[in-house]
Amino acid sequence: MVTSIRFIVGIIGSVVCVLLYAVPVLTFKRVVKEASVGEFSCVPYILALFSAFTWGWYGFPIVSDGWENLSLFGTCAVGVLFETSFVIVYIWFAPRDKKKFVVLMVSLVVAMLCVIVSLSSFILHTHHKRKVFVGSIGTVTSMSMYCGPLVAVKQVIRTKSVEFMPFYLSLFSLLTSFTWTLYGILGRDPYLTAPNGAGCLTGILQLVVYCIYSRCNNKPPKTVNDIELVNDLDIATSRQDTNGCKP
Repeated sequence: MVTSIRFIVGIIGSVVCVLLYAVPVLTFKRVVKEASVGEFSCVPYILALFSAFTWGWYGFPIVSDGWENLSLFGTCAVGVLFETSFVIVYIWFAPRDKKKFVVLMVSLVVAMLCVIVSLSSFILHTHHKRKVFVGSIGTVTSMSMYCGPLVAVKQVIRTKSVEFMPFYLSLFSLLTSFTWTLYGILGRDPYLTAPNGAGCLTGILQLVVYCIYSRCNNKPPKTVNDIELVNDLDIATSRQDTNGCKP
């Protein structure tokens, strides 16, 4: 019974998370249209790529016991495709100095991923040890990512404007965190429960702050077309890219 419920929750979480992964499409549509990355930062997308790959590896049978985390693996696989596409587009339209920086960061991320895969495949010989190793890295990555929205909260409080914290982005982030927290609880998996539980708290905080300051502004909720406005704040997340969507 619990397994069936967990599977259903995983599917719901996957759908919401994929929608969240797709949000930057709006930003990169603008990048392609203008043939320039402008002041946008690629750091959040590189970090999200690292996070998606780490959690995808966590859900793979080599680390997890069989396909117990199939939903997680599938979601992160889609996330890797999205984030890789965003990084490639960014590199294509970025000026030379930014290209060098992004290529360097991507190289470091790939090197770290190779180390993680190698250690968990050939040095650690049980699923438990592999889950502890990869899950710990994923938890630290996700926790640092969830600290990113606090920068937006600080900006809203300072300026008394919700311009840089779109309502729907905050809402979907909360839904994603809540769903994966429930998925982790049902599977008794602390590595999924802990970071997403923290994500729920930051998501609730964002919505509370939004409600308070949107009344001050008397402005309608931001639509998805405004989400690209927060891209510049994402650099503060060096955060931590990291379900992704972060599961």
